[in-house]
Amino acid sequence: MIHPSAVIEDGATIGDGVRIGPFCHVGSSVNLGEGCELVSHVVVAGDTRIGPRTRIFPFASIGHPPQDLKYCGEPSTLSIGAECLIREGVTMNPGTAGGGLETVVGDRCTFLANAHVGHDCHVGHGVIFSNNVMLAGHCSVGDYAILGGGAAVIQFARVGAHAFVGGLSGLENDCIPYGMVLGNRAYLSGLNIIGLQRRGFAREDIHALRRAYRALFAPEGTLMERVEDVAAEFQKHPAVTEILDFIRAGGKRSICTPRETPASAA
Repeated sequence: MIHPSAVIEDGATIGDGVRIGPFCHVGSSVNLGEGCELVSHVVVAGDTRIGPRTRIFPFASIGHPPQDLKYCGEPSTLSIGAECLIREGVTMNPGTAGGGLETVVGDRCTFLANAHVGHDCHVGHGVIFSNNVMLAGHCSVGDYAILGGGAAVIQFARVGAHAFVGGLSGLENDCIPYGMVLGNRAYLSGLNIIGLQRRGFAREDIHALRRAYRALFAPEGTLMERVEDVAAEFQKHPAVTEILDFIRAGGKRSICTPRETPASAA
C-alpha cells in the first residue's frame, strides 16, 4: 500500500498494513508500526519510531533535527505512541544532548493542524493539542491534558495530568494536575471540572479536589506549608496526592497560581 511517488529510503522499517500516500518521504532510520497511515506529502526523518495505527496528514514534518542552536548533530530519537492522530502541518522534533536525547509522545494523542512538539518534550497518553499549539523544548505534559488553540508553553514548563490550558494562553509556569489556566500570561483559574466529569471522575472525588484546591491556594501561610496541611487532611485521596507530589517535585518553573483579587473588588 505504498504510492509509486513515495520515497522510502533503504533501512526504513515498515510494519504490516502500513499505507503511504503520494509524495511522502520516509527516512532510513524510521520505524512505522503496523497499520500506520501517511496520507500524503508527509516527511518522517531521523531516528523516529511511530506506533501502530497512527495517522499522519499532509505536510506534517516529523523527526527532523531539533530547533535548538546548541544542537550539534548528536544522535537522538523521537518516539510516538499508538493510535495517535497527527493533522496537517504538525511538527515534532527529536531530543538533544541537553535534554536526554529523546522526545516521547504517548498513545492515543491528538495533534491538530500546525501544532508543534519541541525537542526533549515528554507528552503523556490521551493528550489533545488544538490548532497552532506551541510546546517549547524540555516540557512535560501529563496524561489527558488538553491545550486549546494557539496556546504557547515556555521551555521547561510542566503541565499536569488532566489539566486544561485555555486557547491563546501563554503559560510561563507549571500548571498543576487537574488545573485550568487562562490568559496571555496564564494564571490558575480553577480546576478542570468539565474535563473531570467527562473522564468519569466520581462526584465525591471532584468535591475533595475542590476542597483541597481552596486550601492549597488560600492566602494564609506559604505554599509549602499549605501543601503539608492538605497532605495531612487528604492523605488517602490519590488525585489530591498527585497534585501535592507535582508541587513537591518542583521544576525549573514556579507553580502557576490564581490571580490576586484587587482590593477594590474584595
